[in-house]
Amino acid sequence: MALSATGASGDLFDPTDPAFLADPYPAFARLRAQGPVHRHDGLGLLVAVSHQACDAVLRDRGLGRLWRDREPVETFEAFNLLHRTSILESEPPTHTRLRRLVAGAFARGHVERMRPWIGALADQLVADLAYRLTAGDDADLLALVAEPLPVEVIAQLLGVPAADRGLLRPWSNAIVKLYEYQPAPELQREAERSAAAFVAYLRELVAERRRSPRPDDLVSDLVAAADGADRLSGDEIVGTCVLLLMAGHEATVNVVGNGLAALLERPQEWARVVADPALVPSAAEEMIRFDSSLQLFERTATRDVMIGGVDVPEGTKIAALLGAANRDPAVFADPDRFDVGRTPNPHLGFGAGIHFCLGAPLARVEVQAVLAALRIRLPGLAPGTAPRRRPEFVIRGLRELPVRAG
Repeated sequence: MALSATGASGDLFDPTDPAFLADPYPAFARLRAQGPVHRHDGLGLLVAVSHQACDAVLRDRGLGRLWRDREPVETFEAFNLLHRTSILESEPPTHTRLRRLVAGAFARGHVERMRPWIGALADQLVADLAYRLTAGDDADLLALVAEPLPVEVIAQLLGVPAADRGLLRPWSNAIVKLYEYQPAPELQREAERSAAAFVAYLRELVAERRRSPRPDDLVSDLVAAADGADRLSGDEIVGTCVLLLMAGHEATVNVVGNGLAALLERPQEWARVVADPALVPSAAEEMIRFDSSLQLFERTATRDVMIGGVDVPEGTKIAALLGAANRDPAVFADPDRFDVGRTPNPHLGFGAGIHFCLGAPLARVEVQAVLAALRIRLPGLAPGTAPRRRPEFVIRGLRELPVRAG
């Protein structure tokens, strides 16, 4: 027998409330205790809060990523183009085709090829941080390490010239503001301006790679990717490149920021990582789990389905609250404890099912490289003044992470 989704918006959470944004996890725990699925009238959708229900949302093929252009269409031409051509916003057979072609380009060994380069870059950024800390003042780990690392990695992967790399982060930061609920009009305009600039830039880059392909360059491999006569269109390559930058940049920045803020607040756990390099991989996974960088991921029912014992009629939107899933005590022992040795750690930080993050191996290399460099160069690293959090819910992150040498 199907259950009804419980709760009204006021009983669930307010995604604009500063207290909730500071720590959403008590609200998620309360909701999990009441049931696996709830209706949030303010967001206009159902929300799944248990690990089992969230996993089902991500895997059930009766639930899909159905892109609808942001309106008015003429106002968001570039933003809509980027998402119409995205693997993330498509379902089979389109998704199957795009993922096969893009994964084929990735399969040319880019992640393993870049692993030593990423390690060296992380070490250099951490060395710069260590130098700043010799003055005795706090330094911002986010600005000096977490933010530049993934942008440089994606830019290197795509073959973006060094002189142009400073353009990428502001474009990404502006575009992702449209993923929040009810963004301010100026943020909407800036997102479209940035999307248009990004599209124009990448179209030129793709055209140049068609004329002069390069070895060890993902854009060249995307241009060459083929399945028989089938190839990616220019706009599909543009959409893929923007997805890689935005997903890779936002995920890594916020995993490093959120995760290190939590880790450094627990000096005994940081001491375990410093003492044992074998803990770096599991510590990185715990950083991904403990304070999820992506809190909410939507699906739409393409037919009547049931999630967590609750009917989800065709056309209904439902979201997996990944932060709630990753603190579910039914799956994680003592889930509010940060444990650098937690094994197994079946978090949903990279999603699940056919939309599992294509860049997950690259993100893991980046997070582990930062941890490895920090434990060697700054073993006494400690929190500085209180970190400042961004006032957004869907993409959870910090504005600033001050640290000191300890």
